[in-house]
Amino acid sequence: MEKLSYQDVNQGVVQRCISGDHRAQYELYKLYSKAMFNVSMRITNDYTEAEDVLQEAFVSAFKNLHSYKAEASFGSWLKKIVINAAINAVRKRRSELVPMDERAVADVADEVNEDESEWQVEQVRRAIQKLPDGYRVVLSLYLLEGYDHAEIGEVLGISESTSKSQYSRARKKLLEIMKEPQFVA
Repeated sequence: MEKLSYQDVNQGVVQRCISGDHRAQYELYKLYSKAMFNVSMRITNDYTEAEDVLQEAFVSAFKNLHSYKAEASFGSWLKKIVINAAINAVRKRRSELVPMDERAVADVADEVNEDESEWQVEQVRRAIQKLPDGYRVVLSLYLLEGYDHAEIGEVLGISESTSKSQYSRARKKLLEIMKEPQFVA
């Protein structure tokens, strides 16, 4: 059976960057900055901090471009750098994950409001911003960035079960926030 290989559509630009072409760096920045800013913003929940994370991530990416192996897209590789930089920024704020007891994930009630489907995207976005940092980070990584709990645990230095519990509690807290009068339509 023939092995399929991955071909990144931006590989030429990446190669020009590796060769020292500064215009190619700007081209990559233009291609990815908006999406990467959004990733950073979802994690940091602070516009200025998200901008700082974005710049730090691009500087780091360009310094370490030689380590990019093209096993996945450049965007995926860069996204990991952005997520790590954003998580480090949240940690620098001395924010910690919400303390946990040892209850099993299954013990956490998973209440779903029947009106949930009627919530507008903007309402949900504003509610996510109100979550404590630890909840918001796990929820964002799981729901919005597509990480599984094992990956989240690895990135945050927590166990997989803690990630699952944080996610479950984040969902519960998000539902509580969505029921607050300012969110009810």
